[in-house]
Amino acid sequence: MTDSTQSDFINAKIVSREKLQKRVAAWRRAGHHITLANGCFDLLHVGHVRYLHAARNLGGKLIVAINSDDSVRALKGKGRPLMPAYERAEILASLADVDAVVVFPEHDVRAIIREIRPDFHAKGTDYTADSVPERAEVEACGGRVAIVGDPKNHSASEIIRSRIERQKTGVREIAKRKLEKTSATEKERRAKGARQRR
Repeated sequence: MTDSTQSDFINAKIVSREKLQKRVAAWRRAGHHITLANGCFDLLHVGHVRYLHAARNLGGKLIVAINSDDSVRALKGKGRPLMPAYERAEILASLADVDAVVVFPEHDVRAIIREIRPDFHAKGTDYTADSVPERAEVEACGGRVAIVGDPKNHSASEIIRSRIERQKTGVREIAKRKLEKTSATEKERRAKGARQRR
């Protein structure tokens, strides 16, 4: 596959809501089940990959709905997302487990659930079947919630926080060493001056 063909293939997976509905209808006619996964995916990590792989293993076609930039900002706060939606979508679309990616502006995927009526709504292990906000919507549309993926040991927010803290610690250590070096140099300069005055 050439780079251009690869890029076209990935970009073809990133769809509008309208196009997604048409694609889902075609997949259903072909006998496929539909699984919906969703999230911010602001900093893709191994927990995300395992979650999406487990969602794919539910069977059928896997659609990943990602929060728009404004939606991520509202959920995660100032300074987020780290990457714009189109980059997050492209990264997710490049994964073999993912069949389609759609960006949504809402805070949750209730509207998308009503539009595509997934057989499964896959959520990560930071949820229980009872705590999934869209559970009632999924069940009303004839689907079911599935909790998938590995234990929630990975978090983009925590990764970002720990990297920033390490960076701050590193800066503090550098500043401390510079101060110590400056102090030692100053002490040496004073001692030299005192010896010269004698």
